[in-house]
Amino acid sequence: MNMLTKTFYMNTILEWLIAFGIMLLFIILGKIIYRFTTNVLKKLAKKSQTKLDDILIDIVEEPLVTVFVVVGIWVSLGSLNKTENIDELITGGIYIAIVLNIAWFLSRFVDAMVTNYLRPMAEKTPGTMDDQLLPIVRKGLKFTIWSIAILVGLNNAGYNIGALLAGLGIGGLAFAMAAKDTVANLFGGFTIFVDKPFTVGDRIVTNGYDGVVEEIGLRSTHIRTLQGRIVTIANADVSNNPIENISSEPNRKISITLGLTYDMDEKKIAQTIQILENIIKETKGVKDESIVGFDSFGDFSLNISLIYYVIKGENITKAKNSINLNILKQFNKNGIDMAFPTQTLLMQKQ
Repeated sequence: MNMLTKTFYMNTILEWLIAFGIMLLFIILGKIIYRFTTNVLKKLAKKSQTKLDDILIDIVEEPLVTVFVVVGIWVSLGSLNKTENIDELITGGIYIAIVLNIAWFLSRFVDAMVTNYLRPMAEKTPGTMDDQLLPIVRKGLKFTIWSIAILVGLNNAGYNIGALLAGLGIGGLAFAMAAKDTVANLFGGFTIFVDKPFTVGDRIVTNGYDGVVEEIGLRSTHIRTLQGRIVTIANADVSNNPIENISSEPNRKISITLGLTYDMDEKKIAQTIQILENIIKETKGVKDESIVGFDSFGDFSLNISLIYYVIKGENITKAKNSINLNILKQFNKNGIDMAFPTQTLLMQKQ
């Protein structure tokens, strides 16, 4: 008992243990509430016709546990003897923690609404403007929530927000110099959104990267390259550099030259042209129109030119593979030989 009555930082060991016990009790209560929402409320919510209750339970469980922890800290520390300065510091910290926890809940609520309601609605609309605007709105709302929460939390904690904002005004020039790249990226994002040189889902080539646009954000644009990697490019760099929008072309032009051996007569060449035209007409994902003709006399071959167009949105690699395999099959079937460089050596006996 003598050990428990010893004083440590204005409180006895027993008072410290009681405070710790109170804090532990609130943490256990938070865990119980978390288990209850996970095992009971979620199962009940799944039986209802609406989806909103499932979403609310999912986003509220972690912030709710945090509330119990914060309140537990507040009550436990409130039971201890302390100086007035320490008491004000603890109270201010608790206020900030509560406000930030509310901001966390609201931020999760915004994410849930966008994911479960707004994004599916945007995907059903024919245009792409709402798909591009949605991530910007989501990030803007979350930024606003956290900014207000920080200001409210500091104000409730006793800080002079007016003096703080005035201080920011004095240091505005230095801040502007430090944030000039960020501002440039924001304006770059605005330029991309207004001019619309590309949209989400377009394949573009810019800054040396070739890939599909996955997200257009406030600060940067995310591109998935043909190798499957995500590349993040600052919007200022995107808007200030040439952009080749491959997806904007109506059809993809493919040109190939087929060299036939010189022992092919005019009938065989005409047959070859007809075979190539039929192959293009029978291939899915390719326009029926093609340009096929006897192009030139090469050094070692009679050159047949073939030009066809892959329809926008179709897989170019698959179309080329199908056509090339069919050409090889039909040429072998009809005895059409393709040329390759050869040399004839004449040797004279002395």
